[in-house]
Amino acid sequence: MPRIYLVDNKETVGEITDAQLQFLMDHLVEEHSEDQDYYITADTIEMLRDQDNAPAEVLELLEQALGDEEGVDIAWE
Repeated sequence: MPRIYLVDNKETVGEITDAQLQFLMDHLVEEHSEDQDYYITADTIEMLRDQDNAPAEVLELLEQALGDEEGVDIAWE
């Protein structure tokens, strides 16, 4: 299972399914084909929430990762 973590301190946010990872890859901007990190803000989460097939578990993990911050870099492996 892919692991989502905070880039700054490598802290694990949670694990997601391959299908949930594909959802993120389909809806978030990648700087290049091998990109595995994303900058997440509250607006990013709202944009994802507006998608018909947005997995609630992923949105909860992203909200947890964001916490009180304006934005965070997350990555997956």
